[in-house]
Amino acid sequence: MSSNTAELYTVHMKQNLSGFNNLKRIIAKLRAPDGCPWDKAQTHDTIKQYLIEEAYEVLQTIDENKMDKLCEELGDLLLQILLHVQIAEESGEFNMDDVIRLITEKMIRRHPHVFGNTKASTPDEVAANWDEIKRQENNEETSLLDSVPRNIPGLAYSHAIQNRAARTGFDWKDFDSILDKVMEEINELAQAETQQHKIHEFGDLMFVLTNVARWLNIDPELSLRQANERFYNRFTYMEKVCNEKGVQLGSLSFEKQNELWEQAKKQEKEGKI
Repeated sequence: MSSNTAELYTVHMKQNLSGFNNLKRIIAKLRAPDGCPWDKAQTHDTIKQYLIEEAYEVLQTIDENKMDKLCEELGDLLLQILLHVQIAEESGEFNMDDVIRLITEKMIRRHPHVFGNTKASTPDEVAANWDEIKRQENNEETSLLDSVPRNIPGLAYSHAIQNRAARTGFDWKDFDSILDKVMEEINELAQAETQQHKIHEFGDLMFVLTNVARWLNIDPELSLRQANERFYNRFTYMEKVCNEKGVQLGSLSFEKQNELWEQAKKQEKEGKI
Protein backbone atom coordinates (compact mmCIF):
# COMPACT_ATOMS: atom_id res chain seq x y z
CA MET A 1 0.00 0.00 0.00
CA SER A 2 1.48 3.37 -1.05
CA SER A 3 1.83 6.23 1.45
CA ASN A 4 -0.91 8.23 -0.32
CA THR A 5 -3.26 5.27 -0.32
CA ALA A 6 -2.52 4.58 3.35
CA GLU A 7 -3.23 8.23 4.20
CA LEU A 8 -6.57 8.20 2.38
CA TYR A 9 -7.46 4.90 4.03
CA THR A 10 -6.68 6.36 7.46
CA VAL A 11 -8.85 9.41 6.79
CA HIS A 12 -11.83 7.30 5.79
CA MET A 13 -11.35 4.97 8.75
CA LYS A 14 -11.80 7.96 11.07
CA GLN A 15 -15.26 8.57 9.64
CA ASN A 16 -18.40 6.88 10.86
CA LEU A 17 -18.13 3.76 8.71
CA SER A 18 -21.40 2.39 10.07
CA GLY A 19 -23.35 5.48 9.01
CA PHE A 20 -25.80 4.99 6.15
CA ASN A 21 -25.40 8.56 4.86
CA ASN A 22 -21.64 8.15 4.78
CA LEU A 23 -22.01 5.08 2.59
CA LYS A 24 -24.29 7.08 0.28
CA ARG A 25 -21.62 9.78 0.00
CA ILE A 26 -18.99 7.18 -0.85
CA ILE A 27 -21.17 5.79 -3.66
CA ALA A 28 -21.78 9.32 -4.95
CA LYS A 29 -18.02 9.97 -4.87
CA LEU A 30 -17.36 6.83 -6.88
CA ARG A 31 -19.78 8.09 -9.54
CA ALA A 32 -18.45 11.68 -9.51
CA PRO A 33 -16.38 13.09 -12.43
CA ASP A 34 -13.20 12.51 -10.43
CA GLY A 35 -14.39 9.16 -9.12
CA CYS A 36 -13.84 5.58 -10.24
CA PRO A 37 -13.75 5.00 -14.04
CA TRP A 38 -15.55 1.67 -13.70
CA ASP A 39 -18.32 2.96 -11.42
CA LYS A 40 -18.87 6.04 -13.60
CA ALA A 41 -19.42 3.86 -16.67
CA GLN A 42 -22.18 1.73 -15.17
CA THR A 43 -25.91 1.88 -15.96
CA HIS A 44 -28.96 0.08 -14.60
CA ASP A 45 -28.55 -2.51 -17.36
CA THR A 46 -24.82 -3.12 -16.95
CA ILE A 47 -24.99 -3.82 -13.21
CA LYS A 48 -28.25 -5.77 -13.01
CA GLN A 49 -26.33 -9.05 -13.30
CA TYR A 50 -24.43 -8.19 -10.11
CA LEU A 51 -27.70 -7.63 -8.24
CA ILE A 52 -28.70 -11.20 -9.09
CA GLU A 53 -25.27 -12.60 -8.23
CA GLU A 54 -25.15 -10.84 -4.87
CA ALA A 55 -28.66 -12.02 -4.02
CA TYR A 56 -27.62 -15.62 -4.67
CA GLU A 57 -24.50 -15.20 -2.56
CA VAL A 58 -26.75 -14.05 0.28
CA LEU A 59 -28.86 -17.19 -0.20
CA GLN A 60 -25.76 -19.37 -0.13
CA THR A 61 -24.55 -17.95 3.18
CA ILE A 62 -28.02 -18.50 4.67
CA ASP A 63 -28.00 -22.11 3.44
CA GLU A 64 -24.55 -22.58 4.99
CA ASN A 65 -25.62 -20.81 8.22
CA LYS A 66 -22.56 -18.53 8.10
CA MET A 67 -23.82 -15.48 9.95
CA ASP A 68 -20.55 -13.51 9.81
CA LYS A 69 -20.43 -14.07 6.07
CA LEU A 70 -24.12 -13.19 5.77
CA CYS A 71 -23.41 -9.77 7.29
CA GLU A 72 -20.78 -9.12 4.62
CA GLU A 73 -22.92 -10.43 1.76
CA LEU A 74 -25.90 -8.29 2.79
CA GLY A 75 -23.56 -5.31 2.56
CA ASP A 76 -22.61 -6.32 -0.99
CA LEU A 77 -26.30 -6.56 -1.87
CA LEU A 78 -26.98 -3.17 -0.31
CA LEU A 79 -24.17 -1.74 -2.42
CA GLN A 80 -26.00 -2.79 -5.59
CA ILE A 81 -29.19 -1.10 -4.40
CA LEU A 82 -27.33 2.10 -3.60
CA LEU A 83 -25.67 2.09 -7.01
CA HIS A 84 -29.06 1.82 -8.73
CA VAL A 85 -30.43 4.64 -6.58
CA GLN A 86 -27.40 6.84 -7.29
CA ILE A 87 -27.75 6.31 -11.03
CA ALA A 88 -31.44 7.20 -10.82
CA GLU A 89 -30.74 10.29 -8.71
CA GLU A 90 -28.20 11.57 -11.23
CA SER A 91 -30.80 11.40 -13.99
CA GLY A 92 -33.47 13.03 -11.83
CA GLU A 93 -35.71 9.96 -11.67
CA PHE A 94 -35.82 9.34 -7.90
CA ASN A 95 -33.58 9.33 -4.84
CA MET A 96 -33.13 7.29 -1.68
CA ASP A 97 -35.75 9.31 0.21
CA ASP A 98 -38.29 8.33 -2.48
CA VAL A 99 -37.33 4.66 -2.19
CA ILE A 100 -37.67 4.69 1.61
CA ARG A 101 -40.91 6.69 1.53
CA LEU A 102 -42.55 4.31 -0.96
CA ILE A 103 -41.63 1.14 0.91
CA THR A 104 -42.68 2.69 4.23
CA GLU A 105 -46.07 3.65 2.81
CA LYS A 106 -46.44 0.17 1.33
CA MET A 107 -45.65 -1.61 4.59
CA ILE A 108 -48.20 0.46 6.49
CA ARG A 109 -50.83 0.10 3.78
CA ARG A 110 -50.41 -3.66 3.46
CA HIS A 111 -50.46 -4.32 7.21
CA PRO A 112 -53.89 -2.98 8.19
CA HIS A 113 -54.05 -5.68 10.88
CA VAL A 114 -51.13 -3.90 12.58
CA PHE A 115 -51.69 -0.25 11.68
CA GLY A 116 -55.46 -0.32 11.18
CA ASN A 117 -58.59 -2.14 12.27
CA THR A 118 -58.44 -5.20 10.00
CA LYS A 119 -58.30 -8.56 11.77
CA ALA A 120 -55.74 -11.19 10.76
CA SER A 121 -54.60 -13.77 13.28
CA THR A 122 -52.82 -16.28 11.04
CA PRO A 123 -50.11 -16.03 8.36
CA ASP A 124 -52.61 -17.27 5.76
CA GLU A 125 -55.06 -14.49 6.60
CA VAL A 126 -52.24 -11.95 6.37
CA ALA A 127 -51.24 -13.31 2.95
CA ALA A 128 -54.83 -13.16 1.70
CA ASN A 129 -55.18 -9.54 2.86
CA TRP A 130 -51.84 -8.69 1.23
CA ASP A 131 -52.95 -10.13 -2.12
CA GLU A 132 -56.29 -8.31 -2.02
CA ILE A 133 -54.67 -4.97 -1.17
CA LYS A 134 -52.12 -5.48 -3.92
CA ARG A 135 -54.86 -6.12 -6.47
CA GLN A 136 -56.64 -2.95 -5.40
CA GLU A 137 -53.41 -0.98 -5.70
CA ASN A 138 -52.66 -2.16 -9.21
CA ASN A 139 -55.90 -2.92 -10.97
CA GLU A 140 -58.96 -4.97 -10.12
CA GLU A 141 -58.44 -6.87 -13.39
CA THR A 142 -54.78 -7.67 -12.67
CA SER A 143 -54.10 -11.38 -12.24
CA LEU A 144 -53.05 -12.65 -8.83
CA LEU A 145 -50.07 -14.23 -10.62
CA ASP A 146 -48.81 -10.95 -12.09
CA SER A 147 -47.08 -10.08 -8.83
CA VAL A 148 -44.53 -12.85 -9.44
CA PRO A 149 -41.63 -11.70 -11.68
CA ARG A 150 -41.51 -13.96 -14.73
CA ASN A 151 -37.74 -13.77 -15.09
CA ILE A 152 -36.91 -15.47 -11.77
CA PRO A 153 -35.66 -19.09 -12.01
CA GLY A 154 -38.33 -21.42 -13.35
CA LEU A 155 -38.50 -23.62 -10.26
CA ALA A 156 -38.96 -20.64 -7.95
CA TYR A 157 -41.55 -19.13 -10.31
CA SER A 158 -43.52 -22.39 -10.40
CA HIS A 159 -43.52 -22.58 -6.60
CA ALA A 160 -44.63 -18.96 -6.25
CA ILE A 161 -47.54 -19.07 -8.70
CA GLN A 162 -48.79 -22.34 -7.24
CA ASN A 163 -48.77 -20.78 -3.78
CA ARG A 164 -50.79 -17.82 -4.99
CA ALA A 165 -53.29 -19.97 -6.85
CA ALA A 166 -53.77 -22.15 -3.77
CA ARG A 167 -54.79 -19.09 -1.74
CA THR A 168 -57.96 -18.91 -3.84
CA GLY A 169 -58.82 -22.53 -3.04
CA PHE A 170 -57.59 -23.81 -6.41
CA ASP A 171 -55.60 -26.67 -4.97
CA TRP A 172 -55.49 -30.43 -4.61
CA LYS A 173 -57.79 -31.86 -1.97
CA ASP A 174 -55.27 -34.34 -0.59
CA PHE A 175 -51.62 -35.36 -0.97
CA ASP A 176 -52.41 -38.76 -2.52
CA SER A 177 -54.04 -37.02 -5.46
CA ILE A 178 -50.81 -35.16 -6.18
CA LEU A 179 -48.78 -38.38 -6.05
CA ASP A 180 -51.24 -39.95 -8.52
CA LYS A 181 -50.66 -36.96 -10.77
CA VAL A 182 -46.89 -37.46 -10.52
CA MET A 183 -47.25 -41.05 -11.76
CA GLU A 184 -49.58 -39.89 -14.54
CA GLU A 185 -47.02 -37.33 -15.73
CA ILE A 186 -44.19 -39.91 -15.59
CA ASN A 187 -46.23 -42.27 -17.78
CA GLU A 188 -46.99 -39.48 -20.23
CA LEU A 189 -43.31 -38.58 -20.42
CA ALA A 190 -42.41 -42.24 -21.08
CA GLN A 191 -44.93 -42.35 -23.93
CA ALA A 192 -43.85 -39.06 -25.55
CA GLU A 193 -42.50 -39.65 -29.05
CA THR A 194 -41.29 -36.32 -30.42
CA GLN A 195 -38.68 -34.10 -28.79
CA GLN A 196 -41.17 -31.25 -28.43
CA HIS A 197 -43.66 -33.62 -26.77
CA LYS A 198 -40.94 -34.81 -24.36
CA ILE A 199 -40.10 -31.21 -23.45
CA HIS A 200 -43.80 -30.53 -22.83
CA GLU A 201 -44.31 -33.58 -20.64
CA PHE A 202 -41.07 -33.05 -18.71
CA GLY A 203 -42.22 -29.52 -17.89
CA ASP A 204 -45.52 -30.87 -16.61
CA LEU A 205 -43.67 -33.38 -14.44
CA MET A 206 -41.43 -30.67 -12.97
CA PHE A 207 -44.49 -28.53 -12.30
CA VAL A 208 -46.35 -31.23 -10.38
CA LEU A 209 -43.18 -32.15 -8.44
CA THR A 210 -43.03 -28.53 -7.36
CA ASN A 211 -46.57 -28.97 -6.09
CA VAL A 212 -45.40 -31.98 -4.08
CA ALA A 213 -42.75 -29.78 -2.49
CA ARG A 214 -45.33 -27.10 -1.69
CA TRP A 215 -47.58 -29.61 0.07
CA LEU A 216 -44.62 -30.88 2.10
CA ASN A 217 -43.64 -27.30 2.98
CA ILE A 218 -40.34 -27.71 1.14
CA ASP A 219 -38.64 -24.91 -0.76
CA PRO A 220 -37.90 -26.70 -4.07
CA GLU A 221 -35.17 -24.25 -5.06
CA LEU A 222 -33.37 -24.78 -1.74
CA SER A 223 -33.90 -28.53 -1.91
CA LEU A 224 -32.41 -28.71 -5.40
CA ARG A 225 -29.45 -26.52 -4.41
CA GLN A 226 -28.73 -28.89 -1.54
CA ALA A 227 -28.95 -31.88 -3.90
CA ASN A 228 -26.54 -30.13 -6.25
CA GLU A 229 -24.13 -29.56 -3.36
CA ARG A 230 -24.30 -33.23 -2.38
CA PHE A 231 -23.58 -34.28 -5.95
CA TYR A 232 -20.66 -31.85 -6.14
CA ASN A 233 -19.12 -33.16 -2.91
CA ARG A 234 -19.52 -36.81 -3.92
CA PHE A 235 -18.27 -36.37 -7.48
CA THR A 236 -15.22 -34.36 -6.45
CA TYR A 237 -14.47 -37.06 -3.87
CA MET A 238 -14.52 -39.63 -6.69
CA GLU A 239 -12.12 -37.47 -8.70
CA LYS A 240 -9.81 -37.10 -5.70
CA VAL A 241 -9.66 -40.86 -5.13
CA CYS A 242 -8.87 -41.44 -8.79
CA ASN A 243 -6.15 -38.80 -8.78
CA GLU A 244 -4.54 -40.40 -5.72
CA LYS A 245 -4.55 -43.76 -7.51
CA GLY A 246 -3.24 -42.27 -10.74
CA VAL A 247 -6.25 -43.30 -12.83
CA GLN A 248 -8.75 -41.36 -14.91
CA LEU A 249 -12.33 -41.42 -13.65
CA GLY A 250 -13.56 -41.61 -17.23
CA SER A 251 -11.53 -44.78 -17.87
CA LEU A 252 -13.41 -46.74 -15.19
CA SER A 253 -16.43 -48.86 -15.96
CA PHE A 254 -19.80 -47.62 -14.76
CA GLU A 255 -19.79 -50.35 -12.12
CA LYS A 256 -16.44 -49.13 -10.73
CA GLN A 257 -17.62 -45.52 -10.86
CA ASN A 258 -20.76 -46.49 -8.97
CA GLU A 259 -18.65 -48.20 -6.30
CA LEU A 260 -16.78 -44.93 -5.83
CA TRP A 261 -20.12 -43.10 -5.66
CA GLU A 262 -21.33 -45.38 -2.87
CA GLN A 263 -18.02 -44.89 -1.09
CA ALA A 264 -18.47 -41.13 -1.36
CA LYS A 265 -21.98 -41.38 0.10
CA LYS A 266 -20.60 -43.34 3.05
CA GLN A 267 -17.88 -40.73 3.61
CA GLU A 268 -20.51 -38.00 3.44
CA LYS A 269 -22.74 -39.78 5.96
CA GLU A 270 -19.81 -40.04 8.35
CA GLY A 271 -19.14 -36.32 7.94
CA LYS A 272 -15.78 -36.81 6.27
CA ILE A 273 -16.63 -34.86 3.12
